[in-house]
Amino acid sequence: MVANITRRSLMAGSAALVAGAALAPMRAFAASNINYWHHFTSQAEFAGLQAVMEAFAKAKPDITITQENIPNPEFMAKFTAAVVSGSRPDTTMVTAERLADMLAMEGLVDITARVDGWSEKAHFPEDRWKGISREGKIYGVPAFAFVDWGYYRSDWFEEAGIAGPPTNYAEFVDIAKKLTDPAKGRFGFGMRGGAGGQKYVLDMMESFGAPVVDAEGNIGLDRDKAIEAVKFYAGLFTTEKVVPPSAPGDGYRQIMEAFRTGQTAMVWHHTGSFQEISAALKPGVEFKTFAIPAGPAARVARLAYLYNALMKEENADASWDWISYWGQSEPAIAFLEKTGYFPANAAVVKDERITSNPLYAPAVETLSFGRLPANFVGIAGWSEHTVLAAFQKVLIGQMTAEDAVDEMIAGLEETK
Repeated sequence: MVANITRRSLMAGSAALVAGAALAPMRAFAASNINYWHHFTSQAEFAGLQAVMEAFAKAKPDITITQENIPNPEFMAKFTAAVVSGSRPDTTMVTAERLADMLAMEGLVDITARVDGWSEKAHFPEDRWKGISREGKIYGVPAFAFVDWGYYRSDWFEEAGIAGPPTNYAEFVDIAKKLTDPAKGRFGFGMRGGAGGQKYVLDMMESFGAPVVDAEGNIGLDRDKAIEAVKFYAGLFTTEKVVPPSAPGDGYRQIMEAFRTGQTAMVWHHTGSFQEISAALKPGVEFKTFAIPAGPAARVARLAYLYNALMKEENADASWDWISYWGQSEPAIAFLEKTGYFPANAAVVKDERITSNPLYAPAVETLSFGRLPANFVGIAGWSEHTVLAAFQKVLIGQMTAEDAVDEMIAGLEETK
């Protein structure tokens, strides 16, 4: 039996093919065969999944895992089709921002009783469960965390006599200016203005005091503060010119390639890209990591926990064994070492293999102040199709910051 692998359109090259091919089920015969849908994309992620599957095969030899990669842009469409047609997989990956939509179509199984009886639950702080819980019910298990942080060219900093990474936006802009030299093809910051860039627009607005969901749970935007944030962030491209000219179309792959190949001095992402960067640049020598700088109103870095959940009751015991396995120490460390994704289990974060590595320190620091992503029905579509589109129009001069924020507010009203 061979695992089904549908790679993202952005995946290319023989490395991805090798990684995908390696993820076949571990055994030809088993008492239970569990299907698992996910949207991993990189070679490192596939290597991490393989490591977890191999360890699980040894721990549970009577259960076979058949994994299938669903491209992220197509994930919710396929999820919806599976629910409507009754062709659900046993288990699936879940992001917090998709939970509301998944529950609205009754696509996930309530596993509250299983979680409450799980010996590892005590090692997961309350915030780990918020992104996968509704009305007192739990629908998944935290698998790992996307901990926001930044990478910076420590060798460039040293050459320029810059002592260390920025701690606030003023320092950030100052350093970006100093390290920008268009004649050398160098820019201070790699802005993700293309696919996936909506996340940073939302974070920027919140750092200026305009969260899309306030402390009381109200959905909306403070117009004036949101405008200030959009002007500042877009200004890095339009006024300060400290980001590459390609920024309006740059997605993950573009900002990573620019940093790895010496085009940018700083880039914001999360711990999941650590292994990719480490393969191209010398850790601690050519690059180091830093916590996301503080904005005028708040320091906003996300702790976006990714979860595994059940989509149907059949094979529930075996499915539970699979999704809960991710929360244990050894698979969590194995996955971290392959990908850079941080364990969701707080006890594992204290493991010497993490605490002894100074490059992990900014991620550990971020665990103390990081915030969960906003989550409500419709946020995924609104942020991708309205927020990002409006921001891109500001970057290319087709819209003012005021008009962009008004468009975001109007689109937000339609989600209510």
